[in-house]
Amino acid sequence: MRRTPWRGGTLAGAVACAALALSACGTGDRVRAGAIAAGLEGRGPITFVTAIDHSGYLRKQLDTWNEDHPDERVHVVELNGGPAEQRRRLVEDARAKSGVYSVLDLDVVWTAEFAVNGWLARLPEDRLDLSGTLPAAVATGRYQGGLYAVPSSSDAGMLSYRKDLLDKAGIAAPPRTYAEMWADCDKVRRLPEGRNVDCYLTGVDRSEDLTVSLTEAVGGAGGSITAPNGDPTLDTPAAERGLEFLARAREDGRMPKNATALDAADARRRFESGRLLFLRQWTADQDVPASEDDGASRVASGHAVAPLPGPDGPGTAALGGRDLAVSAFAAHKLTALDFVRFLTGEAAQRAGLTATSRPPALGTLYDDPELVRRFPYLPALRAAITNARPRPAGPGYPKVSATIQDAAYGAITGQIPVDRALSELQNDLRH
Repeated sequence: MRRTPWRGGTLAGAVACAALALSACGTGDRVRAGAIAAGLEGRGPITFVTAIDHSGYLRKQLDTWNEDHPDERVHVVELNGGPAEQRRRLVEDARAKSGVYSVLDLDVVWTAEFAVNGWLARLPEDRLDLSGTLPAAVATGRYQGGLYAVPSSSDAGMLSYRKDLLDKAGIAAPPRTYAEMWADCDKVRRLPEGRNVDCYLTGVDRSEDLTVSLTEAVGGAGGSITAPNGDPTLDTPAAERGLEFLARAREDGRMPKNATALDAADARRRFESGRLLFLRQWTADQDVPASEDDGASRVASGHAVAPLPGPDGPGTAALGGRDLAVSAFAAHKLTALDFVRFLTGEAAQRAGLTATSRPPALGTLYDDPELVRRFPYLPALRAAITNARPRPAGPGYPKVSATIQDAAYGAITGQIPVDRALSELQNDLRH
């Protein structure tokens, strides 16, 4: 039986519910009262804006919602282009205060920017059940003490690798350190099948992927790009060790010669075509089949997934994922909030994982035996998310990320020494 989200009511009903909260009111009524008290009102059709979904997962979810809510139907707008283009269109609409988009699908590093600009409605956190959601994921939806978004998925960087080649080289387990990874590469390259295989790739092109790679390299060395208060923390041995790892991996030929020209799609194609042994990836980008039973699963056959290695032991991943938020300019905010609750519920997150490999934000799904059988990396991914480092998200994130990319790219391509790149980046981020 489908669970129908709570429906709206009057202000008088909210007041009555507040008075009777300890006795007569149900959970749905309390949620409704909290939403209205937070200024979320209005019911009717809404629009959900998100990236293009090629899996069919979203259409099934929308059909379920629309069947149950004929007077509050959801129309979806799917944005093409990469993340930067999608963000540009969302910002453009928000600045116009058009209210065309009711529910926004945001990258976790965009939420603070949208919140500080007043583009998102503050959500009644005490009226939403986030107890089963991974704490790291919940934190991405908060800004200055308020909740502005609910995580629909979470993610962390993981190491995709050619298990078939490691097996042939007599290597029983994926690497836990950089030194082990290089040693594994050397063994595989001595095989006839590994002669033309590049060793390792993480994003080092001038894009958001480079910000992610630096976050992970510095985090793996025990450092960070910024402190919790936003101050830069790049004048440390850990930061130097992290950036030096990226620069040396390219210089020594551990990465492909044209690594700085390869975007995420290029990297994935290179790995799937068999020309790369180890690839740092978001698990949401792997696009593995939903089941191992069809014989086509890359995880089940030649490819597998493991935690990222680090300089002295397991590395530190960057935190990823998606947040759903209600536009501050939406006319039907109550319906929008209902839809957010629906699309972040257990059934929707389970369907998202099985259809698209998009990792859930709900912790209970990482312990589900059937899901773990299909996606054996789930326990390791949950640990990675729990210990992940957030990127230096904030109201000025796009500019911060671009500054990080410029400095790191200069060091990795050898245009500027690592220590000087970090010194200049520290100064630029401070100002």
